[in-house]
Order: sequence, then C-alpha cells, then structure tokens
Amino acid sequence: MKRLAALGPLLLALLPASALAAEEIQPLPLGASAPDFAGLPAVDGRSYALKDFASAKVLVVVFTCNHCPTAQYFEERLKRIVVDYKGKGVAVVAISPNDPGSVRLDELGYTDLSDSFEEMKIRARARQYNFPYLYDGEKEAISKAYGPAATPHAFVFDAGRKLRYVGRIDDSERPEFVKVHDLRNALDDLLAGREVAVKETKSFGCSIKWGGKLESVRLFMAKLAAEPVSVALADAAALRALRKNEDSGKLRLVNFWATWCGPCITEFPELVTINRMYRHRAFEMVTVAANYPDEEKQVLAFLTKKEASGKNLLFGGTDKYKLIEAFDPSWNGALPYTLLIAPGGAVVAKQQGEIDALELKRAIVRSLKEDRFK
Repeated sequence: MKRLAALGPLLLALLPASALAAEEIQPLPLGASAPDFAGLPAVDGRSYALKDFASAKVLVVVFTCNHCPTAQYFEERLKRIVVDYKGKGVAVVAISPNDPGSVRLDELGYTDLSDSFEEMKIRARARQYNFPYLYDGEKEAISKAYGPAATPHAFVFDAGRKLRYVGRIDDSERPEFVKVHDLRNALDDLLAGREVAVKETKSFGCSIKWGGKLESVRLFMAKLAAEPVSVALADAAALRALRKNEDSGKLRLVNFWATWCGPCITEFPELVTINRMYRHRAFEMVTVAANYPDEEKQVLAFLTKKEASGKNLLFGGTDKYKLIEAFDPSWNGALPYTLLIAPGGAVVAKQQGEIDALELKRAIVRSLKEDRFK
C-alpha cells in the first residue's frame, strides 16, 4: 500500500478498487493463528468451519481452483498426500478463492470448467477429490485473511493451529521435474516433532481472481463483440481440405449448421464460447452453414448477431449432396453435425445432433494437453 500511496492521492483515486485490494492482501505470517471460518459451502453438500478439523494433528489448507492449469497439475499429488498422511493425523482442505465473475473467457483456455460453485461440484466429482473442496468466491473474506498469492498455495498449521509452513506443494508443476517435495517435507517435520526446516517458499500458478473485476470482464466481452464477422463460400475442394486438416497445425472444430435448424441455433452460443476459450492455443473453429449460396445475407446476419468472429463458411453450391460427400461420405446429412479433427485428419470426436458442450470441452482439453510445452 505504501508503494501505491507514493503515486500521490490523485493517481491513487483513479486506481480501481480491485488493484487496491490486491495490494493490501498479504500471506498470513508464519506463527500466526489460522483465521477462523464457518459456513463455507463445500461440493459435498456440507458447510465447513475451522473447528470441523479440530481433531487433526496437522491441518493443510490449500487455495486452489478449477481453471488454473498449474492447479490442475497438482490435483493428483494432493489426493496422494491425503491418502499417505490421513492415518498420521493430517487433514487437508481445499478452498477456491476465485470470484467466477472476474474470470475472462481467455483465461479458460486450459480447462473445461470455470470457477463457479456448481462447476466446482462437477470437477470434484469427475476428478474424485478425496478432500473437502470449499467455495469462498462470493465474499472472499476467508481467502483474504489467509492471503494466497496464486493457485495452488498451501498453508500448514500445527496442532495449536499456528502457521508453520506456507508456499508451494513442490518445486515444479510437472512431476518429471520435481526435486523438492516441500509440503511433504513440512508435514514430516511437524509429525516428527521437529521444527520445519524450510518454512516458506514462493507459490507459483494463476493469480487469484479477486472480486472487483466485473468491469474489466465487461470491457473484454465488449471488445469481443466488436470483432468483425464474415462468411465465405466453400466449394467441394475447400470442404475436402477442411476435413483433411493437413496444413493448419491446429486442432480443428468443424460445425455444420443452418439458419432453419432449431438444434443448431440452440447450441451455437456454446460454440462461440468454446472458440473464445481456446482460440489462443493450437485450436481453430470453423462453422459451415448448409444454406444455399443465395441465402448468404441471412447467414451473415445470424453470425453477426451471435458475434461469431471465427472462420465461417457457407455451402458454395446448390448440390448439397455433392458437398456433403466431399467433406465426409459417412455423414448422413442430418444437422447439426460436429467433428473435432486433429492435425493430419484423425477424428478426435464426432457428434451427430446437438453437442454436449462439457464433453466437447473435455475432448478439446485432452487433445491440447501438451501444446504449451512444445
């Protein structure tokens, strides 16, 4: 806060409240008592309080979330810690500190789910969490009391609930590069009655999405809405090339739709969202309207209304069966029709009929799993 104050009262007044709040939030100091909490909702249907863990010799509080790829890398390790230390009197609780309304779509490029409470339930079920997963995204008061800097961020308290270790789980998000198991080392020291050798480390991961960023998200969405929308005619050769996906180097999502197709219209907003989530990675979405060429005006009007600023094509001929055969001879012609195609042409996923958006996102995330390390 002193650093901000040095800017002067005028500049300080111009800073958003979220910037001031972020500057004031500091990690709980070593030796401090665990901040009390009560009534935090969890994905298992219960509400938890600090006193619910009173019988534990050691309490680990980990601030984490759904969407952060670094946090995701530590899920299995955290589950393993629960298994390895439960019989030794260690309790582990995870808290999501993020305000879901402060998360932009482009921050969801490595996940199938955002950070809402309902989505937390879905992820915990799918990943079979063996620890309580609590939601603090509505008020964030408890999270601010602990002061995590990133997800994940671990806080370890002894039997008297004094903070004895704060920081990372270990020294690399990628298991093959791990050399130091900091959290396990701290637990072993405490359980052996020793002073923790390394009491504090830096955390590494996604920044906490503190509340107060709604205006930033609104401006981001307005910027997306202002992107130009276009549509181009595609002949049989273009559709064959689209299906082969030989030269893009990207995972390609292709959706066939039409302005008169009810299920197509219903699912289209989900497709626009998917494109906005993953387009900054090795991914592209191409929509193909199965209308006639002389209906281009209606097609473009729909695409513009839906803010579909990706690559949009329109059947470029009146022989629809010829165009269907050119793209995929096994396609029966029913709409909507969606394919997820890997670079080189292998089909990753195929859906005849309306998409399951969550399953499609999961297929995309699995297919893009390692592109950030190439």
